[in-house]
Amino acid sequence: MKVCSGRNETQVSEFILLGFPYLPGYQPALFVVFLVVYLIILSGNTTILIAVIMNQKLHKPMYFFLGNLAAVDMLFTTTTIPKMLALFLINSNTISFIACFTQLTVLHILGLFECFLLVVMAYDRYVAICNPLHYMSIMNNRFNILITISSFTVASTVIISLVVFTVQFPYCGPNKVNHCFCDHFFISKLACADISSIIISAACILVLCIFTPFLLVVLSYINILRTVLKMNSAAARQKSLSTCSSHLIVVVIYYLSIVVSYSSYRTGDVSDDIHALGSILFTVLAPALNPIIYALRNKDVKEAIKRCLNTKAILSK
Repeated sequence: MKVCSGRNETQVSEFILLGFPYLPGYQPALFVVFLVVYLIILSGNTTILIAVIMNQKLHKPMYFFLGNLAAVDMLFTTTTIPKMLALFLINSNTISFIACFTQLTVLHILGLFECFLLVVMAYDRYVAICNPLHYMSIMNNRFNILITISSFTVASTVIISLVVFTVQFPYCGPNKVNHCFCDHFFISKLACADISSIIISAACILVLCIFTPFLLVVLSYINILRTVLKMNSAAARQKSLSTCSSHLIVVVIYYLSIVVSYSSYRTGDVSDDIHALGSILFTVLAPALNPIIYALRNKDVKEAIKRCLNTKAILSK
């Protein structure tokens, strides 16, 4: 530890991750569960990514963003799950101050970036269904790359600003994190000062950068539904809705986990458990389900995956 500037207190040099203190004695089972889920996330999203890259039929804006989503999900979970596995297997429960804030930063940047990606994917479906004649001119490669880079840049700027603000507070103990990875909600509560300004800042970001995009997704689907209902052909309506169903399910799962997690952005033991559950849904369950949903619900993706698996089987013989 080192002395906090201008104070007689000491700055903590590391944090202790408590994991799931309300599930004592279940570490081996938790290790197996999270290892299996992690392998599902890696294999599922890698398969989606390879299918998008290798299959010419998927070289479309919609699948460009899906490939980005798969890559983000793999990085997102790799930020947290390996440390969780070490915690459950060998009780490696310490993490340095710098490593903790690095994990926190990367985790929230990728989470916010994914939020923006889901908005862009909703806009892509809006243009494809409501303005099909201009789809390729609007959703061109230059726009797709620019909007992806811009989304990541905005996410990085917002989160880094919040983290820089948070890290300037004194952390003089306790240093026990009531979770299995470093999350802004839990770390900020350990500051040896009034954290109301941190909570207000986080709440503003939550509203502006998460729920505003959610409203944009809702507006996109309202317009999509209006356009679909005006179609004369039942087959055309079915086809249009089928192209949106996978994305819509992913959006619902993503935002439900966020609501469970961040609606508890307040102090109190009960909210800690609720937030921990929500953050697990947010960081683990959603990335695991995304490739499964797209593989089952999207015909083009399903066919591309089958071709990839058949090619792999042929090459292995």
